[in-house]
Amino acid sequence: MSRIRSRNARTRRWSPSRWGLLVLVGAVTLGACRGRSQEKPADATPDSFPRALALGLALFEKSPEGKQVPQPATAGFLVRQGGRWQYSTLVDADSNVFHKVMAYSPAPGESGILTLGGTAAIVRLWFRDSEPLTLWEADFGGKFSRMRDGEIADVYGAGESDVVVATHDQGVVAVIRPRGDGTFSVEELDREPNTFVHEVEVGDLNGDGTLEIYATPSLPNKLDGSPQPGEVVRYVPARGEGRTVVAELGDRHAKEILVDDLDGDGRDELYASIEAVSGGRVEIRRYEADTPPDGGVTIATLDDKLCRVLVSGDVEGDGRKEIVAAGFKSGLWLLSPGPGPGDPWTVVSIDRDSSGFEHASLLADLDGDGADELYAASDDHHEVRRYVWRAGAPVREVIYTHPEGMSGFTWNITAVPAELVP
Repeated sequence: MSRIRSRNARTRRWSPSRWGLLVLVGAVTLGACRGRSQEKPADATPDSFPRALALGLALFEKSPEGKQVPQPATAGFLVRQGGRWQYSTLVDADSNVFHKVMAYSPAPGESGILTLGGTAAIVRLWFRDSEPLTLWEADFGGKFSRMRDGEIADVYGAGESDVVVATHDQGVVAVIRPRGDGTFSVEELDREPNTFVHEVEVGDLNGDGTLEIYATPSLPNKLDGSPQPGEVVRYVPARGEGRTVVAELGDRHAKEILVDDLDGDGRDELYASIEAVSGGRVEIRRYEADTPPDGGVTIATLDDKLCRVLVSGDVEGDGRKEIVAAGFKSGLWLLSPGPGPGDPWTVVSIDRDSSGFEHASLLADLDGDGADELYAASDDHHEVRRYVWRAGAPVREVIYTHPEGMSGFTWNITAVPAELVP
């Protein structure tokens, strides 16, 4: 256990950038099975949103020798004000990637922007009017030290706002816990050499009221299509339960999982996006609390080798949740549960002309109309896009275009209060 509190970060730089280009693409026929797309009425979008988009970025520049050189860790923010989308950035020279950026309130009256950085591995809380606060900085002793993913939840049931963190490359899963005196403790739940943990999710699959943590450890990354064994594991910190394997994936692995209650029975389910071995397809499986590790029900397959984003929400405001799966090259997909337990899911293409290595996406109701919009970073097109469902079909608009192209990746998109953004 460690206690860390520091306001001595060497670099804190908020920099405004050019306004994002707001382009209405118009009537695009996306997902014809759910209805014909139509152009969104011009007055359908409020001039200002109370929440903004936060993007975790990894940016590169070419050296004179032609090598891609990582740049300082950058967070991008898109705020809609006065009928336009405004873009600004937060830069931290202590790291070269922000894998995740999100709002965090460790105590009442203290809110900021939380960043999870890599190389150096730093979890840092940024404020508008004071110096940033370093919650945790570590060197894990392997080839890489990266804070790879995080979730905020009261995982000990103590009424606190904990930050669950997964790391590269020593298989560390840890919880940062705020203390009443303004300090933080870091409690490691697990550590395993030569292991990447790509994702953490928090939920309650068995409905007992105690939160569980789910994570996706695997052998180090391979991108050549060869086998990369992995699994999905569970921890229950409030009960002192360590690693339990809940999904055995054989010679495949999952970089992305989702925990949510899609069937509305009051208990969460686990969804795992299992990457393809060369020549195969992405498989998305569903696990319940009593599903054996070698089980799992396949709800969808994608003709792709990677699908690193699964997000859930209600795109039509009808009280029924769906999943959006963001494929590497196959585009964006809407996965809808069947009408009854065990019925097959419907899989519909939202947009085949959207792609990116991570293909970061978010479902959130930023405009306050009762239905979630889809926000997606199509890095291959250097754009951030917004999709709104009209008459059962998605309508796409480009809300930001990177003016000099997107040389890098958008790792994550979250929604944060607009007042926290510069």
